[in-house]
Amino acid sequence: MAMGNRGTGNKGKQPSLAQLRAFAAVAEHLHFRDAAAAIGMSQPALSGAVSALEEALGVQLLERTTRKVLLSPAGERLAVRAKTVLDAVGALMEEAEAVRAPFTGVLRLGVIPTVAPYLLPAVLRLVHERYPELDLQVHEEQTSSLIEGLTAGRLDLLLLAVPLGVPGVTELPLFDEDFVLVTPQDHWLGGRSEIPREALRELHLLLLDEGHCLRDQALDICREAGRTEGAPVTTTAAGLSTLVQLVAGGLGVTLLPRTAVEIETGRNDRLVTGYFAEPAPSRTIALAMRAGAARQGEFEQFAGALRGALRDLPVRVPK
Repeated sequence: MAMGNRGTGNKGKQPSLAQLRAFAAVAEHLHFRDAAAAIGMSQPALSGAVSALEEALGVQLLERTTRKVLLSPAGERLAVRAKTVLDAVGALMEEAEAVRAPFTGVLRLGVIPTVAPYLLPAVLRLVHERYPELDLQVHEEQTSSLIEGLTAGRLDLLLLAVPLGVPGVTELPLFDEDFVLVTPQDHWLGGRSEIPREALRELHLLLLDEGHCLRDQALDICREAGRTEGAPVTTTAAGLSTLVQLVAGGLGVTLLPRTAVEIETGRNDRLVTGYFAEPAPSRTIALAMRAGAARQGEFEQFAGALRGALRDLPVRVPK
């Protein structure tokens, strides 16, 4: 597709945001159908927007073939600029929304699956009672997807286990909670207190699937207890509810965070909870936001209010 000097007479034209969004989507997906779906635009409209952007800039951005789409050398360079412009516009809109009034408008909250069922009732009650003008939208995803959503601007705030160790992300700790050992009723550790961590070395442990941060935390606890890589670890569950049912069926034992115990074990009398000797293995739950977010002050207030709302749970909330 030869562009020649088509930009000579177009010095007065300015690219539109719609054209930049279309080009950025194509640059990311290198596929018109996928790019169109990602930004909610029809394929003809997307193709037209990219062509219009090429016309406005006087530069060929794409190399189109029958099978795939490639960025031209100029397209490679300008895709970075386009993303910078779109990020700046997103920050402008976020700033304007924050200035209008705190705790109003949309708040897109991402939550990990091992937190959502146990903390969301308190979160939703707090929002309903204290922030009735806030349009809270909840997205339950695994940690890696949540972090990607936060850094890309798809999500505003995350509720998850920390530390994350992600540059550009600020963590606002909410509480610490202990892990407990959930066993079948006839297990030799069932119902015991003061369980030493070393007991984890040889247990047949059931864990969540790959990708869940709780799985990684449990494995870290086991390694700290001296468990070797060769000890049996069986991964068979996509969620905690399935995990505890497998334990009830005698397939092994598992670790649960304290906030999950009442809901996940209360409906099955074949499950028994054991407690570790101090200091018990634990995890920290926090809110996470983009460093320097326009709504940082609002999010810090929200974290403080949430700490108060969670004090009735079996957790340790900082003073």
